[in-house]
Amino acid sequence: MPRGIRTITILLLALGLARAGSAACDVRLNEICPGPAHDWDGSGVFSARDDEWIELVNTALVPEDLSQYYVTDSDSTVRWSGAGLLNPGEHRVVFGIDAVNWQRDHGRTIAGFSLANAGDAVRLWHAVGSDTMLVESYGYKPHEAGPDRSIGRLPDTTGDTWSLFDALSPYTGTLDPGGNSCAPTPGAANACDKTPAEPFTWGRIKAQYR
Repeated sequence: MPRGIRTITILLLALGLARAGSAACDVRLNEICPGPAHDWDGSGVFSARDDEWIELVNTALVPEDLSQYYVTDSDSTVRWSGAGLLNPGEHRVVFGIDAVNWQRDHGRTIAGFSLANAGDAVRLWHAVGSDTMLVESYGYKPHEAGPDRSIGRLPDTTGDTWSLFDALSPYTGTLDPGGNSCAPTPGAANACDKTPAEPFTWGRIKAQYR
């Protein structure tokens, strides 16, 4: 990806040439873990920066060129761009350390994905020639960024509903999405055969005894 792609993207958006809405595309965001609490990338060392991860999936019947895709957070700073092919049906996990390496190789500020635990957004862009479009964006709330929680599509790949995979750090609050009590699934299809438990509030407990 050209070094000046962030500047180009901003100019395109200003001129209305980059589509601000989401667009149909074969590569999609499939799962996000913004608040890691252990060594997800298998390096042997935990890093809150390096162990953040997102998962991409190719829904097409042919390989997709990842060099045409890049990821930003809510401020639209380019954090990572791919390389090589993503095969049909393949789930590809991109860790914070991959973003760090990309930033280092391209002379960028080293920040990883910089996904804020207080809430942020992950945006996937597709750039071909002078045409840059936002494929999709997922904005998550603070409870979705709890330790080792991920947010993923259900059904896997095709679903427009995002579920909170919170088996490693159960969420007992009342905000949507509620926890599904299943574990994150980096690099594999999102699956959960459990019914999300309804959160119990003090008011609900008292109502049972009236």
